[in-house]
Amino acid sequence: MFKTIKEEINNIKERDPAATSSAQVFFLYSGFHAIIKHRIAHWFYQRKHYFIARMISQRSRHKTGIEIHPGAKIGKRFFIDHGMGVVIGETTEIGDDCTIYQGVTLGGTGKDVGKRHPTLGNNVMVGAGAKVLGPFKVGDNSKIAAGAVVLSEVPPNSTAVGIPAKIVRKSGKPVLEMHDLDQIHIPDPTAIKIEELQKKIDSLEKTISDMQNSKN
Repeated sequence: MFKTIKEEINNIKERDPAATSSAQVFFLYSGFHAIIKHRIAHWFYQRKHYFIARMISQRSRHKTGIEIHPGAKIGKRFFIDHGMGVVIGETTEIGDDCTIYQGVTLGGTGKDVGKRHPTLGNNVMVGAGAKVLGPFKVGDNSKIAAGAVVLSEVPPNSTAVGIPAKIVRKSGKPVLEMHDLDQIHIPDPTAIKIEELQKKIDSLEKTISDMQNSKN
């Protein structure tokens, strides 16, 4: 556990420029406290001590504002930035080196049984307020934009934005024209489609106008 705590602290210090010391992370970072308490709760959950596991997770929820079901499987160096309002469901699986921001839900739709929650690959980033709902996978190195609602699988090395989310970048190449994802310059796929339709309408109107002028 000491090794795990040290690794989690060093990970936060490397990825959060606001973290100025190990002591600050250890005593003051809600995301750090949530993940350490989860690892303890998960240990009890795996050994079928469900009441104790849930008690630990609920106390952690009240203290941190972050709710992680003790059944969730979480890999190494998991970083919850800010964290308030984060919810992670029971059958969620998260790979190594993932980052999620405040208001994120990794949840279910209420339509599935058994595996009900998403699986995140390694090095996945989920932006503030995003909702990932259902028993599908978000591939390695993928990014979910802030506020997105993801309801289906995201391929590896992809970027998903919008409601419902659409893939706008895959393997480094834009599917739709966009800036690099920085949670500020995020395109609206619906607006892009409307703009494309407007261009087609303008082109058709010009063609009709030209045909009318040629008749005259």
